[in-house]
Amino acid sequence: MRSGLLSICCLVLFCGMVWAQATAQIGGTVRDESGAIIPGVEIKATQTATGAIRTTLSNEEGRYVFANLSLGPYMLEANQPGFKSFVQTGIVLQVDSNLTVNVSLKVGAPGEQVTVEAGLAQVETRSTSVSTVVDNLRVAEMPLNGRNPIELVFLAGMASSPGNGAINTVRNYPTIVVSVAGGLGNGVSYLLDGTIYQDPYNNLALPIPFPDALQEFKVETSVLQPQYGFHSGATVNAVTKSGTNVFHGDLFEFLRNGIFNSRDFFATERDSLKRNQFGGVLGGPIVKDKLFFFGGYQGTIQRSDPAFNTGYVPTAAMLQGDFTTFASDVCQGPGKGKTLAAPFLGNRITPDRLNPVAMNLANTFPTPLDQCGTVKYGYVANQHEDLYVGRIDWTKSQKNSFFGRFSAGKLNVGSTFDGKNPLSINTYAIDDLDYQAAFGNTYLIGSNIVSAFRLSASRTNIVKLNDEFNSLADFGSKYTALGGKVLNMNVIGGVGF
Repeated sequence: MRSGLLSICCLVLFCGMVWAQATAQIGGTVRDESGAIIPGVEIKATQTATGAIRTTLSNEEGRYVFANLSLGPYMLEANQPGFKSFVQTGIVLQVDSNLTVNVSLKVGAPGEQVTVEAGLAQVETRSTSVSTVVDNLRVAEMPLNGRNPIELVFLAGMASSPGNGAINTVRNYPTIVVSVAGGLGNGVSYLLDGTIYQDPYNNLALPIPFPDALQEFKVETSVLQPQYGFHSGATVNAVTKSGTNVFHGDLFEFLRNGIFNSRDFFATERDSLKRNQFGGVLGGPIVKDKLFFFGGYQGTIQRSDPAFNTGYVPTAAMLQGDFTTFASDVCQGPGKGKTLAAPFLGNRITPDRLNPVAMNLANTFPTPLDQCGTVKYGYVANQHEDLYVGRIDWTKSQKNSFFGRFSAGKLNVGSTFDGKNPLSINTYAIDDLDYQAAFGNTYLIGSNIVSAFRLSASRTNIVKLNDEFNSLADFGSKYTALGGKVLNMNVIGGVGF
């Protein structure tokens, strides 16, 4: 008895964590020409892209509803003996929409038909929240820096960048922080295909699929529906593309290269950034009207010449203990030179007092350009990102449908270390991997009962790779503060890495 009660309690708690699905709904009322309701009318909704069909009957109040419909274009049909057939086309379901399509039947003979073309936009009147749908056309055609669809969240209004870099840290896959309606930067819920799609460490989004693989997304705020209560700011509900009865796809290459650009007005030379974004998508039928596939890949390779930094290292004279030139007006500026009487007379140090560990380390520095120890060096800034999306949809029957989706993002950012000059050690290398598998089932139990099941598993692997330079032990020291070949050094007014 106790175990049975425990199972029921666990089930109730689990059901409390139900998330909104990446689906939509159509509902309405069936009436005749006089406005009287008509119960028992057969209503059929057909997804014209895949051929998927759902049927139901209007209830005793003349109402009907199709819940958990997949997105896309639909045709609605109504048939009742003694009335002309009713057909409405041009219905387009967007993510999480709840459209009202009322049916008006006219008396007529069998075989006669009344066809209605839906308007360009159906108004949703059943939601109290403030929402904006960014459809596939805007996702595909709006200019995006780096082709990151999260940038389009700012089109929703009331969305801004909080400018809080403390949220987007090295402990998560790099993303864009968005604040909606004055909410926190990490107060936005991200969902993909009806499943949670965010890093639990800081609640930021996992890598969103690239524009060619994203069907659309909806930004919802203000009076949110109960299923969106996990975060206070807003909800971004995104849906990946799926296959249809027609093969569709594309190949793309976006190139940015300094050779195509003019020099900025105040710059001395042209931008050296080289960024290639390439890939493609393909979707279509495996079994017509039953089984569909969709897959896509985007690669981003970014290279740029390092910007030069100025540093100062010991000269050959300084390594012999002679600091006279370095302390003079030549290096310190007119009137700023100094000659010490103590503790090192004449700005000279006897060579035997120089630390051998420091000498060994100084020998790895680049040769200075002048007698003051000036050197020029740069930080290498190269990165490579891969994004993958794969999806299968199966309509087993009018009552039962399944989908499975896998998405992944892999980011590799090279270290700034050029392999020779320790001054170029500035940041570590990044090797991040995020991926998620999602599964869903929609089962029509009855004309007014739908079971929608979603299951997903995500894994985030954030790896930071330190530079393999040398440890203090390699330079002759008996002690080292950091393990392995990791070294951190800073000289006030001098070098640092």
